Amino acid sequence: MEHIVSGNQMLIGLLVGIVILICLVLTTKVQAFLALILATVIVGVIGGMPLLNTTYIGADGLSHSGSIIASISNGFGGTLGSIGIIIGFGVMMGQLFEATGAAKRMAHTFLKLFGRGREEEALAFTGFLVSIPIFCDSGFVVLAPIAKALSRVTKKSLIALGVSLAAGLVITHSLVPPTPGPLGVCGIFGVDVGLYILASIVLALPMAIGCIMYARMSLAKKYYWLQDESDQIVKAEYQKPDYDAAFNMDMTGVPGTMESFMPLILPIILILINTVATALKMTSGFMQTIIFLGQPIVAVGLGLLVAIFTLARTLTREEALAEMEKGMASAGIILLVTGGGGALGRIIQDSGLGTYMAKYLLDTSIPLVILPLVISTAMRFVQGSGTVAMVTAASITAPILNNAGVNPLLGVIACCVGSLFFGYFNDSYFWVVNRTLGVSEAKDQIRIWSFTSTIAWAVGVVEVFVLSYVL
Repeated sequence: MEHIVSGNQMLIGLLVGIVILICLVLTTKVQAFLALILATVIVGVIGGMPLLNTTYIGADGLSHSGSIIASISNGFGGTLGSIGIIIGFGVMMGQLFEATGAAKRMAHTFLKLFGRGREEEALAFTGFLVSIPIFCDSGFVVLAPIAKALSRVTKKSLIALGVSLAAGLVITHSLVPPTPGPLGVCGIFGVDVGLYILASIVLALPMAIGCIMYARMSLAKKYYWLQDESDQIVKAEYQKPDYDAAFNMDMTGVPGTMESFMPLILPIILILINTVATALKMTSGFMQTIIFLGQPIVAVGLGLLVAIFTLARTLTREEALAEMEKGMASAGIILLVTGGGGALGRIIQDSGLGTYMAKYLLDTSIPLVILPLVISTAMRFVQGSGTVAMVTAASITAPILNNAGVNPLLGVIACCVGSLFFGYFNDSYFWVVNRTLGVSEAKDQIRIWSFTSTIAWAVGVVEVFVLSYVL
């Protein structure tokens, strides 16, 4: 008899697993990575996933092949396979930025460009632009040293600055093509990509502003954390920002502006060219080489090489290697908990629970224009991946909305907005942001990042409702 996974049973398993996960990380000495794996096993066992490799019918009614352990392994490996190498390159590059003074130069440049007291806006705007061609996970790892340098010279909270950067990155990653998710949703709905890019940039700005306000008004004093001289992120007693010291800091021996930014600019340009060329199907012999160089792993690797041969020329060979190994050591916990979050998301995906819930929502009396938003939001919460959430919601609702005469542009916006909802333990970006900023307590992680992503989502929901009357 073929094994069948019950949707209701899997939903119960998910709820029990999440409760146990939260209890483990909040009240016990169990480390977050182990807690994630234990919770994933519990979800699978209670939900009725097969214990051994076999073919089974998922909650979505489709045939699957695998087991609880296979889902954990595939989820862990699949997540790290896509971003693990980039994180490794990124932390090494970031350590060189700090050791050579390049991060200090970047921070000084942003201070001059945006003016006193606008560091949060500067970082959010940087993330806003960078994440259009680059995945937000790798973008945050690479750009985090700038936030740390700004915090060091201005005495502003690293948490508030880091969250502003993270918000700018994730908002455009979730809304603005040519990132894969929004691009795929546009294709499913048949919406003109150029028109949607213009609309999504306008809609993304209020979301970023909302997150900046939350960081500045709620996190800046409550989480007044700074990086000390030994590069450890510590809680400190609040003090007012020192803008004079920041503007007049000693820049002797610090690399120039172009030299400092080049390791960042080169990967961004290569990835952007790759994305555009791939979207336009420009796959001639020469363009194949450009597309290869624009693959995120290759592009960030080239950026690291540029940093090594330009910025690190002021360091001895031993010093440069020691700094990069220091960065690699800090990446260990980030990689583990990121992979653990991927494992939790994968077992939900393999069970078919996400599609099961989406089909259930279709049978409700939810207005058509709200349907893609609700499905995308539910999918995001259940399995963690924003891209999977928006593409699944689009695949299910596009035929319904198009046949009902609903403006497809609104459908695309609703799918993408839903994918921002409450990033938590099963979202790799949740772990990248929190661990890079030195946040280890679960209640702090949720308040610092889960609430921030939900603010972006809430602003987007308001925009969807407003647009539903306009369009």
